[in-house]
Amino acid sequence: MAAGPKALTAKLEATGLTLFRGDRCLFTSLSFALNAGELLLLEGSNGSGKTSLMRALAGLLTFDEGNIYWNGNPVDRDRQSFRGDFTWLGHRTGLKSDLTPVENLRFDTVLRARNSASFESVFQRLGIARLAPLPVRLLSAGQQRRVALARLLLSATPLWLLDEPFTNLDREGRALVLELVDEHLDNGGLCVMAAHQDIDVRNTVRSVKL
Repeated sequence: MAAGPKALTAKLEATGLTLFRGDRCLFTSLSFALNAGELLLLEGSNGSGKTSLMRALAGLLTFDEGNIYWNGNPVDRDRQSFRGDFTWLGHRTGLKSDLTPVENLRFDTVLRARNSASFESVFQRLGIARLAPLPVRLLSAGQQRRVALARLLLSATPLWLLDEPFTNLDREGRALVLELVDEHLDNGGLCVMAAHQDIDVRNTVRSVKL
């Protein structure tokens, strides 16, 4: 699955990031740079701020200080455009239990005009084709995680933001995630990931310790 032409020259930069939760400073003066074809791994113990950093990158929290640049442009100047260039996969799947996988994902594909992959091909790749007509509430936690992963392949965005993407997946599922990430990076995509598991990909991995 191609990341799209934008990914070939894409770059994500952060300078001087600081984030508080209440009176507690999660991190301060954090900077990094990520180029096309690279993975940024966020490392740290539970409560160190990995998820908060991911949510702030996705625009769900606001940094107290610092700036994010996407392709050299400050994200705060055109956040809507930036939102169109990343796909966010959080701890929770974000799926509505009474809807089928297709019904859950159709809204995402409407928003992503660049999408070229079909539901059928993506579901086959993720091993969930037979689950397509079922309401999500009848799926196991691992199956629901695979449905959520379909957003990555259906969106064709250059930047993936993955917070604990291996949650509820078995060994085969975890290997599939790494395979998808490697293919995304091979095609010039970028990925920021928070994970407790060891990451074994063939592309460049940078890390930030929180």
